[in-house]
Amino acid sequence: MAVYYEKAGVSLEAGYDVVRRIKKHVASTARPGVMGNIGAFGGMFDLSSLNYKEPVLVSGTDGVGTKLKIAFAMDKHDTIGIDAVAMCVNDVLSQGAEPLFFLDYVAQGKTRPEVVEAIVAGVAEGCRQAGCALVGGETAEMPGMYEDGEYDIAGYTTGVVEKSKLIDGSKVSVGDVLVGIASSGVHSNGFSLVRKIFSDNALDLHKTYPELESDLPLGLVALTPTRIYVRQVLDVIRNVDVHGVAHITGGGFDENIPRILREGQGIEVREGSWEILPIFRFLEKYGKIPHREMFNIFNMGVGMVLALDPADADKAMAILASHGDRASVIGTVTDRPGVEII
Repeated sequence: MAVYYEKAGVSLEAGYDVVRRIKKHVASTARPGVMGNIGAFGGMFDLSSLNYKEPVLVSGTDGVGTKLKIAFAMDKHDTIGIDAVAMCVNDVLSQGAEPLFFLDYVAQGKTRPEVVEAIVAGVAEGCRQAGCALVGGETAEMPGMYEDGEYDIAGYTTGVVEKSKLIDGSKVSVGDVLVGIASSGVHSNGFSLVRKIFSDNALDLHKTYPELESDLPLGLVALTPTRIYVRQVLDVIRNVDVHGVAHITGGGFDENIPRILREGQGIEVREGSWEILPIFRFLEKYGKIPHREMFNIFNMGVGMVLALDPADADKAMAILASHGDRASVIGTVTDRPGVEII
């Protein structure tokens, strides 16, 4: 035992316990291409095993933000890892890339092996949903950096797409329809505002509220994991000519959908063509947020948007429905720059 390191607040034994605990979770995410085992200095992946002719690697990294504060308050840590994976893989998916592998970084003031195991179990679940492998990561113990019981998590993923199949928005045309795929809730953006609304109104995270139309307490509704869209959207991409894909994250509709448009193009979104989830009505009411501004902050019940030819919309939605997703045509691409909510 490293006695002097222990005196400084770092437990090597706790770190060893974490590795023992998470091995089974890591192993559950194995997929073709993975090389080596957990414990090496780097995660390895054999790209040649996938038989791409002109592979383009697409990488993304992200965290979960202050949604973590809700997890701390609820002492629930087994879904936050799903969020970390989702925020990364949904981003690379927007270029048409299949996520191949994922690495995570978890930092605490004092290592609690059971908490780290719960976090990594969530990461593994997210990786299984996305079809990517958890090939490594880092668990850091940093005394004095975090309050007791708190931690941070970040993730990184790399995906691959055939160069000829790369989705970059260059094919998006005026008249294309926007197919919106339902979100599971707030996902992992806007939680600084969410927490302020909860605090300003003295809302109890452990209490149920009729407006949420759920038997779950407020805190668990807020912790609903971010939807991972990889398998279903890749299925659509393989069968339909998708012109653009937008992951609706921080900045809502106003920031994210225009990222797939060309100069001079805009979007018209028809409110009422999809379900705005109760949590957003709840936040709008208690936060006294102007209705239009909600679309500039939250996903409003739409987590991913596909731009495609109107003739392909029904086929795309049928594929999504076969995966259990709710999807609808929520708008169109116009020749008027900007975002109009009708």
